[in-house]
Amino acid sequence: MSARRIAASVLLLATLTGCSESVRAPAAAPRPAERPVAGAAGLGDPVVPGDGNGGYDVQHYDLDLRVTPRGRPSLAATATITADATQALSRFDLDLTGLTVSKVTVDGAPAAYSRVPDKLVVTPARPIARGRFTVAVVYSGTPAAVDDRQLGRYGWIRTGDGTFVGAEPDAAHTWFPGNDHPQDKATFGFRVTVPKGLTAVANGQLTGTAASGRTTTYTWRARDPMATYLAMVDVGRFKVRSGRTPGGIPIYVAVDPAVDPAGLNSFYDTTAKVTDAWAKLFGPYPFESTGGVVDDAPVQFALETQTKPEYVASMAAVPTVIAHELSHQWFGDSVSVHQWGDIWLNEGFATYAEWLWGEREGSGDTPQREFDGRYAQQHSADLWNIAPAAPGRSALFGRSVYERGAMTLQALRRKVGDQHFFAILRAWVAEHRYGDATTPQFVALAQRISGMDLRHLFQVWLYDRGRPVNW
Repeated sequence: MSARRIAASVLLLATLTGCSESVRAPAAAPRPAERPVAGAAGLGDPVVPGDGNGGYDVQHYDLDLRVTPRGRPSLAATATITADATQALSRFDLDLTGLTVSKVTVDGAPAAYSRVPDKLVVTPARPIARGRFTVAVVYSGTPAAVDDRQLGRYGWIRTGDGTFVGAEPDAAHTWFPGNDHPQDKATFGFRVTVPKGLTAVANGQLTGTAASGRTTTYTWRARDPMATYLAMVDVGRFKVRSGRTPGGIPIYVAVDPAVDPAGLNSFYDTTAKVTDAWAKLFGPYPFESTGGVVDDAPVQFALETQTKPEYVASMAAVPTVIAHELSHQWFGDSVSVHQWGDIWLNEGFATYAEWLWGEREGSGDTPQREFDGRYAQQHSADLWNIAPAAPGRSALFGRSVYERGAMTLQALRRKVGDQHFFAILRAWVAEHRYGDATTPQFVALAQRISGMDLRHLFQVWLYDRGRPVNW
């Protein structure tokens, strides 16, 4: 007999005998407590082996940074990380390379910690149950730039008057501890103290500036989820202009006058114009503000750091480069890759945006002519011998990812027509806003919206080696 029927019988008997005392069914047995275990040390991405960690989901980073570009140490900081434990944790890892850790607390209580290559291993005083917890790390040192034989020099870069931070794909943990993989996005707060006369620029919106003696503190807030590699803190003697785009989006740009003395207004105007144009084409701008930084960094790249792409002067002078980096705010920043092997979803889309901007402004060919010119290069091994959807680390930023990725989109456009093509792009950013996504998800979306079987097209363009001959 069920417990419910037993309870009903007892209640009937009590009623018949005049007993007024209520009778309840036996309570269910309590669940056994979850056994705490260590969080996984890595998320299994082959392009960045060991990066990221399991067992928790970061919600917010609060970075209190004192940056002294010519001092020792150049960085003294406290990172306070708010996260949700997705399992009971006996210990967990944070990604961190170099730097000296002096204190770690979990929910305000001192925690034990140790270092292994590229990791800070934290053992709290008591195991962490599922749910919200906070870890604070006090650390200092001079972050080292990454010199990678395949990817070049990136990360925390010294400039003539400060610092430039371009961390793609895996250098965020050279300057703050965290879960350094695009799968775990979070909001950010920055409190950056710098020597008087220098300006600190970070992601999001400036919410405060306070001078104190020989230093100035800048407070920035990025209220929309962001991948760690997109976080930036650039310090220098910048000229700054802020306002709103004609479409009403807050904008903040900073230019180092030593490298681009006359470029502030033109850079501001182009950034505003491109942002508004992409908002009309791709859907509403996904963040609270737009902008950019032009600095004197000794690097050979521009980077789509969220809300404030970074450029060297030679790249900021090219409107299609600005169009490329700002399109990433939709493709790569708002919608991030689930694993780095899917980076064509960032770079192929941004390269296609370059082609669209060149056509719009009359400074370049149509996307079809851009496609045709590359398709005629029959013996270009870097274009045809590497699959855009599986480039590996060595070709992560190679021609196949960028140009063949963009060619894939043009092939798709010709196949499904303009109406379906741009509907696919808008749906992609709308359906995956602030999240991450994969190539199979994009293929499924394109098929759903177009009503066509596109598996062969994507197979030959994204996965097969060799120059496609039919699709």
